[in-house]
Amino acid sequence: MLADFDRVCGNVGLQLNLTKTMIMRNGWVSDAPLSLNVTNISECSSYVYLGREVNMANDLAPELSRRKRAAWGAFKSVEEVAKKTINVRLRAHLFDSTVLPALFSLA
Repeated sequence: MLADFDRVCGNVGLQLNLTKTMIMRNGWVSDAPLSLNVTNISECSSYVYLGREVNMANDLAPELSRRKRAAWGAFKSVEEVAKKTINVRLRAHLFDSTVLPALFSLA
């Protein structure tokens, strides 16, 4: 299947980057190594797709931890400005426009 995909990509002028290509297996496939053009394809246990961490164990803990780190990072980037801002509505808007998108993966 991967060889077919690579062939079709070649037909339209695209080429797979085998150093960036990785696979993630579920419990229904064998652990046999996967290769294309004598290059072994690396395996991964999780990856971020459309802003969400995906894994085969369907474990949400890493995703929640990643979002929490992103929200804290966003908060730390505006913390000094927020401390100096007296207007509560402006502080709330600052929070809503920076921290919440990071927390809810909207950024």
